[in-house]
Amino acid sequence: MSQRITLEIKDSIAFVTLNRPEKLNALDMAMFEGITKTIKTLSKNKSIRAVILQGEGKAFCSGLDVKSIMSSPLAAAKLLFKPGRKISNLAQDVGYLWRSLPVPVIAVTHGKCWGGGFQIALGADFRYSTPDCEFSIMEMKWGLIPDMSGSITLRELVPIDVAKELTMTARIFNGTEAKAMGLVTQVADDPLNAAIQFAEQIKSRSPDAIAGAKQLFNNTWTADDKTALKWETRLQMKLIGRYNQRAAISNNSGKPKPYKNRTN
Repeated sequence: MSQRITLEIKDSIAFVTLNRPEKLNALDMAMFEGITKTIKTLSKNKSIRAVILQGEGKAFCSGLDVKSIMSSPLAAAKLLFKPGRKISNLAQDVGYLWRSLPVPVIAVTHGKCWGGGFQIALGADFRYSTPDCEFSIMEMKWGLIPDMSGSITLRELVPIDVAKELTMTARIFNGTEAKAMGLVTQVADDPLNAAIQFAEQIKSRSPDAIAGAKQLFNNTWTADDKTALKWETRLQMKLIGRYNQRAAISNNSGKPKPYKNRTN
């Protein structure tokens, strides 16, 4: 995709790799732009069934390349500028836009997952981590607050006091503690292999129903009852009777029928 991001698709699973290992995959402008470009490319590919997001080298992502970004007033302005009717700016896109993909996104973390890197991982649907991976909402160290969609993703995973404590202290905690807090889905010595196995399970289900399930919970998790019930009905009506729903019934009856690419 770019010098900062590599994209490889194997057996309908997209492997997206942050590729700046000499800087622990720290986020400079090229990384921000590479991530958003990759997400837009994936959004057009209806054949993929899952995305695995990982970091090359010794870390998932060590966060913002502060020296690089702060040395350029234009870069900082470009990150925070919100064009047109978009609800997110470029800084927020790298975490928030993973939610817009109609397939599950699994972040595989190791080494360091700090600051902006942590917010990128939080934007995924699932997080698979090594036990000793270091996590931190590190923005406070630089006199800043998390501003890469963390205010949305954190509230879905932890109580408000936990979010405030982690943000205000900027303390470092490991994968095991992150799992206990609900910030990590699974801890494993080989999280990449565990993520691939999980993606294979997802591939055995209707791609339309998987996309619908992701949209359902993203749209209703903090919504009122009326909104949640409306989305249940709206999404279900798009699934009933279509080819992939009929294939699911057939497969469940012991009569294998291949799924087609998702229609939604």
